[in-house]
Amino acid sequence: MRLKPIYSMTGYGQNSAQLSSGAKIHIELRSVNSRFLDIAFRLPEELRGAEAAMRQSITQTLRRGKIDCRAVFEAPQSAPAMPDASAAAPLLAFDAALRALAPHLAPLSVGEVLRFIGSAQEDHADAAEIAQVASLTTQQALTALVAARALEGDRLRTLLLDRIEQIGRHAARAREIVPLAVERQQARFTARWEEALAALTGAETSVETLNDRRLQEAASFAIRIDVAEELDRLQAHLQTLRDLLAQGGELGKRLDFLIQELHREANTLGSKSAALELSEIALELKVLIEQMREQVQNIE
Repeated sequence: MRLKPIYSMTGYGQNSAQLSSGAKIHIELRSVNSRFLDIAFRLPEELRGAEAAMRQSITQTLRRGKIDCRAVFEAPQSAPAMPDASAAAPLLAFDAALRALAPHLAPLSVGEVLRFIGSAQEDHADAAEIAQVASLTTQQALTALVAARALEGDRLRTLLLDRIEQIGRHAARAREIVPLAVERQQARFTARWEEALAALTGAETSVETLNDRRLQEAASFAIRIDVAEELDRLQAHLQTLRDLLAQGGELGKRLDFLIQELHREANTLGSKSAALELSEIALELKVLIEQMREQVQNIE
């Protein structure tokens, strides 16, 4: 059965397109983890008018992550054209009329006239075409970004499933150790109880009553150190994690909650450990769960 995709919040996508005028637009999208969708644009002046359409494309595709959108606009490269002297006629006529009204004004320099002619001859890209091409290029860059996030998501799923299996094996080993640990603790308790009982002289309480009290205390102690309930909840959380990872989709926040629950059960297991082996298992569980928590922070 094909698993549904899981998306990481880390990825990169880019795309380029060319306008009819020969100008080029290049768009890069970089994504890292964030609690919400946070988009930052770095656009040249030529693409400022397309920002709204680009933002809409991103918000319709992504749900979480800090997105850095960087765009480059490259004007067409062409050989410099010779200045058209006739293009300067309106400017020179206006300059003559202005100096007739204000004779103290200095006449235009040759450089100022040439700059005016160059501006008049410069090809200006169509704003509507720029917006359309920028939006399409953003969509294609988003497709590459989503593919990269899905590829990273598959890697995270494999890693998390591996950690889940390791935690499951540690939990199964703990379940085997618990009865033996309880039995050893009860034997130690009984031995100390009998030593204390033998030291009593002239006690008015009967031996049967003392033995009943010993059994009650031993049973109470066994209940205090028994972690079967914690192990059951731990296995239930692990199965829920497996189901969610197979389900795919937007799982980040739900996985984060389950990781917190795993931490709680591992802490309880450690605090109730009555044997060195159980303490070591609790420590291993905490290490594995912390590794999972770090990776889950990067899932959308």
